[in-house]
Amino acid sequence: MSNELQKPIIGFTCGDLNGIGIELIIKTLSDHRILEICTPVVFANNKCINFYRKTLPEVNFSSSSVKELQRLNPKQVNIFNCWEEDVTITPGVLNEIGGKYALESLTQATQALKDGLIHGLVTAPIHKKNIQSEAFQYTGHTPYFKDFFGVSDVVMLMVAENMRIGLVTEHVSVAEVAKHITKESIIQKLKIMYSSLQKDFGVDKPRIAVLGLNPHAGDESLIGAEEETIIKPAIKEARNSMLVFGPYSSDAFFARGQYEKFDAVLAMYHDQGLIPFKSLAIGEGVNYTAGLPVIRTSPDHGTAFDIAGKDKADANSFIVATFVACDIYKMRNGYKDMRSNPLRKMSARMLANAVDERIDENEG
Repeated sequence: MSNELQKPIIGFTCGDLNGIGIELIIKTLSDHRILEICTPVVFANNKCINFYRKTLPEVNFSSSSVKELQRLNPKQVNIFNCWEEDVTITPGVLNEIGGKYALESLTQATQALKDGLIHGLVTAPIHKKNIQSEAFQYTGHTPYFKDFFGVSDVVMLMVAENMRIGLVTEHVSVAEVAKHITKESIIQKLKIMYSSLQKDFGVDKPRIAVLGLNPHAGDESLIGAEEETIIKPAIKEARNSMLVFGPYSSDAFFARGQYEKFDAVLAMYHDQGLIPFKSLAIGEGVNYTAGLPVIRTSPDHGTAFDIAGKDKADANSFIVATFVACDIYKMRNGYKDMRSNPLRKMSARMLANAVDERIDENEG
């Protein structure tokens, strides 16, 4: 089957067992139209799925259990049992069990992604402190995937229908942010974003805006020198190979809707980018890890312990994360196809045109 027609196999991690992750998975995959665009496989445990299924009486969800990822049922939601033992689930409670099995799900799903057994992965929310262990010493999913796949750098790219915002620094304290803002780091993030916009989102010539670090983008060094000494030189150098503009004052940039003129925005730190993103994405934002050789998306929110197990979780962001993973899979395949053997493709088109001309001549 050709890449254009093949449905991608999309994996789903369960996240913290006591959070809203499994509820989101059930709500997302209960609409069987999802089976028209992908083959879902949930890395969890049947008993855990059934526990949350009972808390959602209005949701019509069905699935089948599989023991081998090579034998998935493309017409059903597949549950790959990552553990066999009974686990006590206590929705809304922060405990060791939630973190332990979130990591078990994540580890097996990520290995399957690396082995090519699934084509993309949607990760449910984890509690960043609760999941800490000898096997997981990261500030979140993004640096975990960076290390697992051995890439030099990635970009936490927040994606919505009306904007894309990447970050230079991610989960770094405000007191430490300025230390991580360097000319080299800005240029590297821009390169990753530019490549991702082309390969993953189909933007041929991306236009990227860069935000300043200080209020009013430094006001010509009156409020801070980073714009003049670091950010502007980075933008100038990046312009040798891409369309980059800025630095812009963050408050005016979003208040005036300037983000609508660009294909993506590079923010200097977490809240500078995520506060306007979550305010403007209207609950349908997606976190995408750009720069990986694989596809990983997630919703733009956390574990929401306060509403876990109460059938109150909004699945919109999780649903969109699933769609984005499928779209990027198709886009990447199309990108590769367009750029593979261009001479052969040109020859094939010329041959086809010649055949058409000959047919027209004969019919005439």
